[in-house]
Amino acid sequence: MMKLHDHGVWLVDGRLSGTAPADMSEARGRAGTIAHGILKAHNTAPTMADLRLKFDSMTSHDITYVGIIQTARASGMERFPLPYVLTNCHNTLCAVGGTINEDDHQFALSAAHRYGGIYVPPSMAVIHSYNREMMAGCGKMILGSDSHTRYGALGTLAVGEGGGELAKQLVGRTYDMAYPGVVAVYLTGKPAPGVGPHDVALALVAATYANGYVKNKVMEFIGPGVAGLSADFRNGIDVMTTETTCWSSVWQTDAVTEEYLAARGRATDYKELKPADIAYYDGCIELDLSQIECMIALPMHPSYAYPIRELKANARDILHAAEVQANEQLGGKVRMDLAGKVLPDGRIAVEQGVVAGCSGGTYENLCAVANILRGASCGSGVFRLSVYPDSMPTYLELVKNGAAADIVTAGGIFRECFCGPCFGAGDTPANGELSIRHTTRNFPNREGSKPGEGQISAVALMDARSIAATAANGGILTAASELPGIDRLPAAPVYTFDKGVYDKRVYNGWGRPEPDHPLKFGPNIKDWPEQPALSDDLLVKVVSYITDPVTTTDELIPSGETSSFRSNPLRLAEFTLSRKDPGYVPAAKAVKEADEARRAGRIHAALAGVYTALAKAGYADAPAANLGSAIYARKPGDGSAREQAASCQRVLGGAANFAGEYATKRYRSNCINWGILPFVVDEAAPLQKGCYVFLPGVRAALLAGQDALPAVAVQADGTTAAFTVRLGALTDAERQILADGCLINYYKQK
Repeated sequence: MMKLHDHGVWLVDGRLSGTAPADMSEARGRAGTIAHGILKAHNTAPTMADLRLKFDSMTSHDITYVGIIQTARASGMERFPLPYVLTNCHNTLCAVGGTINEDDHQFALSAAHRYGGIYVPPSMAVIHSYNREMMAGCGKMILGSDSHTRYGALGTLAVGEGGGELAKQLVGRTYDMAYPGVVAVYLTGKPAPGVGPHDVALALVAATYANGYVKNKVMEFIGPGVAGLSADFRNGIDVMTTETTCWSSVWQTDAVTEEYLAARGRATDYKELKPADIAYYDGCIELDLSQIECMIALPMHPSYAYPIRELKANARDILHAAEVQANEQLGGKVRMDLAGKVLPDGRIAVEQGVVAGCSGGTYENLCAVANILRGASCGSGVFRLSVYPDSMPTYLELVKNGAAADIVTAGGIFRECFCGPCFGAGDTPANGELSIRHTTRNFPNREGSKPGEGQISAVALMDARSIAATAANGGILTAASELPGIDRLPAAPVYTFDKGVYDKRVYNGWGRPEPDHPLKFGPNIKDWPEQPALSDDLLVKVVSYITDPVTTTDELIPSGETSSFRSNPLRLAEFTLSRKDPGYVPAAKAVKEADEARRAGRIHAALAGVYTALAKAGYADAPAANLGSAIYARKPGDGSAREQAASCQRVLGGAANFAGEYATKRYRSNCINWGILPFVVDEAAPLQKGCYVFLPGVRAALLAGQDALPAVAVQADGTTAAFTVRLGALTDAERQILADGCLINYYKQK
């Protein structure tokens, strides 16, 4: 089904080869990839070793754009220098906080007028669907403040990053990184009847996530199997590449891509993209599409994937193992019961099905749901089904061709274009229920439950076709491949895109800024609080110590209803680590208060012993150093690109993180842009919750380009221990940002 090569591979005339062609170096071969050509066209640096990228357009949704625009305004932005799409698909159904969601939307509309942006109103389209339909094109690069910014199936290298990276583009700076590795995903075969894009995606995530095979690399989809996939099918696989922890993705393009773009009035955005006759890849995944089965990813990660056939054959054992693993992740706050979903006859019962968003709510997926449900019934029991189309043009076509009627007639509920089921703000199940979803993630609490309040429900990811099969079977878990006649279901009717739906409601001010147009602020929209520059030395207290194998951004700052406060930095910061470590916020605030007292000339009682211990170790000047808080986590940052995972730490006084490694580049970049030193330590580091860490000469070492820095840990009993911390690769600009205290300060200095 899938083979991961443990070495680089050559592609010669479209075929994989284990040997290098004569007189061809790996360096020259790398230039033959699709990714290399796109990166070269967008690189402003003199060489390809260290990239300085400028993007063709950017996109954000209503969880992130206020903070980005506020950062760029504070940094001197006067207009949007590239097309910037502001969508409203996250905070449209949240009822928390009264008017504050719509206040943010009005702020975005006013910013689109003032700075020359593109404003997509609430419920019109989810972020990635609008960008597929209206912005992506062959050879382009798009930067988005959402981790699932992936338009590779349309020949676009798209990157999901934190807000700081978008703010850099808005003030004319570049996106800086070392040239990434490129891994071929060589497709052969054709999917079996009933197998959908999520099945392929989950199998791919399961094969690559835990081993880090494509971490921070580009996944390049090539091979004869590409031709047999529709554009929607490719998009459905592509958007899920985020869950592999790759940096970006791109596909070879063909007549299918050309037809997709032409149907949306953008034929000129097509060009053929394919590898050169000879190309070298840093790795290769051989994937035979014909061998992919209908899949299910059990709670609480997309990589916990099994063929549904295998799960049903050994339901009690597999669900029990998944239950034990989930309860370990939940840390004993509540207990998830998955084994209890197995009925006495061995069948598996689920209570809810959802097909939604950029991965699930596409035209062909919902047509497939309609085909399977036509003439069937979801039943009047506990099971219920909801579908969320990805855009209003998609919804309009489903109404015209009768698919919407088929779904509703079978008992399904149609909802608006909304990302809520992906992040815990839509269709939250009842306590103890199991939901099957064609959405992007099933992280802890992504379904909206609150374990800290004794609630727990669970999400398993499945393709829309198997969700529809389960709905037709009254909530008994069923793979689409099990359905009689699945191979005879009709294909989706030809899609006719109606651009007029957008023309009548989307405000497009690109290239026409109105500098005198006032920004419209709601009472919840606040400026970023000022942050201190890095002092010569630094003292931090470890206020949270997390030993989980991976810490997601959802655990660093919860998704769901908290998103309504994301335009108010101090208010949102109250939720930092609230699900993982409820003691973090008061502990961080206490450190911040102690630093404020130090600046006023008063030494907090808790620090007297620390300073005494440091003086004995030869650091008598320690009281002059800034004092901040820090966390330790083995591998933080998997998941969302939203910068609040770092900024919330910073506004509470966070000054450093200690980690075994960082799960994603985007989270590490967020830390850097917010002035949080991203230290890496080995397992022998003398860190524990409550200890202090002194970093002598940290500013000078940082600006001098040092990687390894000395550190001294001070334990509660006054003992000290010297150890080494590492900063890892940093550009000169990133070092200066950290020294200045954050990206906003960096631009003020400029």
